[in-house]
Amino acid sequence: MADTLRLVKKISRLAQGKRPLRFMEVCGTHTVAIFRSGIRQILPDNISLVSGPGCPVCVTDDSYIDKAIAYARRKNFIVATFGDMLKVPGSRSSLAQAQADGADIRVIYSPLDSIAIAEKNPRKRIIFLAVGFETTAPTAAATVIAARRSGVKNLFMLSAQKLVPPALKALLNDAAVHVDGFLLPGHVAVVIGAKAFNFLADDFQIPSAIGGFEADEILSALVSLLEQIDGGQVEVVNDYRAVVTDTGNVAAQKVLSQVYAVTDAPWRGMGTIADSGLKMRDEFADFDIERVEPIEIPSVKKKSACRCGDVLRGVISPTDCPLFGGACKPLHAVGPCMVSVEGVCAAWFKYGGNNFRW
Repeated sequence: MADTLRLVKKISRLAQGKRPLRFMEVCGTHTVAIFRSGIRQILPDNISLVSGPGCPVCVTDDSYIDKAIAYARRKNFIVATFGDMLKVPGSRSSLAQAQADGADIRVIYSPLDSIAIAEKNPRKRIIFLAVGFETTAPTAAATVIAARRSGVKNLFMLSAQKLVPPALKALLNDAAVHVDGFLLPGHVAVVIGAKAFNFLADDFQIPSAIGGFEADEILSALVSLLEQIDGGQVEVVNDYRAVVTDTGNVAAQKVLSQVYAVTDAPWRGMGTIADSGLKMRDEFADFDIERVEPIEIPSVKKKSACRCGDVLRGVISPTDCPLFGGACKPLHAVGPCMVSVEGVCAAWFKYGGNNFRW
């Protein structure tokens, strides 16, 4: 508690006399931790926190959900996925609705669980929905390698992994986005290393700090951001040195590069971002369901007042969306920002201090 009070007082001192400052926490886990610990409420009035595109489920494009549903509805197919993908709406439906209609969709807790499903169902094609950032992508890659070594031939990936640094570049090149500093995701930094974010200081002159997920770790990162602004300096400060190194997890990077290559990828609310996704290399094409059994999904413009995309860019707050807390609630969410446990809207609804009802 004493350390927390010290950090809060230091933030107040450093913020005194400053213009209004907006810091973006990139990671969805940070968003939830910030709300849960009440950090927003204790910050000075001229310091505001805005959430970014750090929820992998939230940034997944409608077209991916539509494709996953189409595969799930095919005969002799089983879709394996993490639970928070079930209720994410596509342009017409959701995996939960497809499951209710009879599709074989199974919730798993690790990509490796999909190997066991494939071995128990040799006459069916198993598709794992590989959604995530640099944090989880190495596990999906390791699953592919393990499946090949075990001789499993009926397991496939539908890949939608995203890379965080290109998304940050896209945000900073977006005239509608106004950010004075980044609280960078500690989990991603563990894998790719602190140096992977140096471009923020070198190319964009944006103060940044890599932070952990406890209240004191988040407050310490905010102190680092304010100290940079106060001292007129710009750098990427590693405030999570217990687990984050300059170069990251080399073993995880090696597995990732063995299976995947960088590609352009669509992000909800941000369009297609160059070099921001991962696709399976030709050597592993036999595990890529889109190459083994291509499927065409007609493009459908989704008609909804949901502004999840703008929330993910930090352009608006969830409460600025006309659906928030009314038509869109956790039990009947309209957009993915309200679906995922790391979703910005879900965090605002649960912890925001407003009198919303389930």
